[in-house]
Amino acid sequence: MIVIDREKLARLSLLTLAAPAIRDAYIAVTDGRANLPPVGYLPLHGRNADCHIKYGYIEGDPIFVVKIASGFYDNPAKGLPSSNGMMLAVSAETGDVAAVLDDKGLLTDLRTGIGGAIATMALWRDDARRIGIVGTGTQARIQIRALAALSDRPLNFTVWGRSLDRAEAVLGDLTDLDLAIEATADLETLCRRSDVIVTTTPSKEPLIRSAWIGPGAHITAMGADAPGKQELDVELITRADRLFVDLAEQCLDHGEVSAAAQAGLIDEGRCVALGAVLSGTAQGRHAQQDITIADLTGIATQDIAIARTALKALGLLGRAEGARS
Repeated sequence: MIVIDREKLARLSLLTLAAPAIRDAYIAVTDGRANLPPVGYLPLHGRNADCHIKYGYIEGDPIFVVKIASGFYDNPAKGLPSSNGMMLAVSAETGDVAAVLDDKGLLTDLRTGIGGAIATMALWRDDARRIGIVGTGTQARIQIRALAALSDRPLNFTVWGRSLDRAEAVLGDLTDLDLAIEATADLETLCRRSDVIVTTTPSKEPLIRSAWIGPGAHITAMGADAPGKQELDVELITRADRLFVDLAEQCLDHGEVSAAAQAGLIDEGRCVALGAVLSGTAQGRHAQQDITIADLTGIATQDIAIARTALKALGLLGRAEGARS
């Protein structure tokens, strides 16, 4: 069994290396290759924390993956990262644990960032340039890095935080990139001025109001990945011209669209699978004036994709197939 630590994984250029596999991970959900059991969810009441267990298999892959991912959302105030976890890569030939990817949440953070960027670029307007990032945590930083690495156009970023100091800290952590980027504590103005909004918070009440969103805007909603989380108001969800999801049953149960679904305002028929858009079997944006929303709860095929990419980049994927070492 191979154990790979976070430091070794961090040296890989996974934001670009894993992008094709993450794109295919969306498509695998819609073309019948993915086997995705329900997500295990453990809320830690009173600690502002939770834990997800995701696992799955893509037909034909040499491995399947089991992942434990925790979010402790008060950690940044203690000088600690909010996310942690690990992945187990298991041989699909023998059932042996082939590798422990002791990434401490890094691979989840990266695959989430890549997945968000892929969704954003599939659904934004042709002339979109102004990107509003809502939140100041790890995922806000990675969404910016992923879009900067994968976009085919120059982008202008604005980062919102409840605290301007925290928003400016995000900018300070991205000085290695040549970015047009600014910080703000005015969320309404950010929303009104942005072509694209990416939400990355663990908020349990709506932050973004329908009245703030104009025609042609796209929103990639990343934060609502567990029961009770919500970043967009229900009116905005129901008003959107097109709703896209990574996995409909997850999103309707505990994603950004779940509150509207539970209120009987939308149903599964409103939800278009992002994988179908990426494969060309469904249309994305119908018109430049459409308001589009992508609800991304995170899917196990993405974990498989980034684990496979990391093992391949390290020259270990062949060893993982048969395991027993």
